[in-house]
Amino acid sequence: MSNEFYMLVNSKVLPEVFRGVIAAKELLATGKASNVSKAVKSAGISRSAFYKYKDNVFRYETTDRHELTMNAILTDRSGVLSAMTAVLSEYGANILTVNQSKPVDGTAAVSITVRTDNAKISVSELLSRLKTVEGIISIKEV
Repeated sequence: MSNEFYMLVNSKVLPEVFRGVIAAKELLATGKASNVSKAVKSAGISRSAFYKYKDNVFRYETTDRHELTMNAILTDRSGVLSAMTAVLSEYGANILTVNQSKPVDGTAAVSITVRTDNAKISVSELLSRLKTVEGIISIKEV
């Protein structure tokens, strides 16, 4: 039986190297650094520190983000899903997932989850706006 366990610790009490490891990992993940050498240099840590901690240090993402999952029925026509995502983008909703079924009888079911914490309008206004998109037969919040 292992004595290993996880702790959630405020970064203010940890050595700066842990913040550097997270910064380097984010630089690599976003493509802002093309390799580990460039990432660690930008983050101000050594390669050895990065490799020592990279598999054990993670940024904690809070779950208090505002997320909205919608189910929609779309007409099987080119550009409908694109128009839907354009409206979401226009109003500041960040698309997290898109799942679409294969079209049957001229329609396709789509489930989209978006983060709305930076949305420019309320969820009800967003849904109302989406209902006006040509080709969206129905849409509802899950």
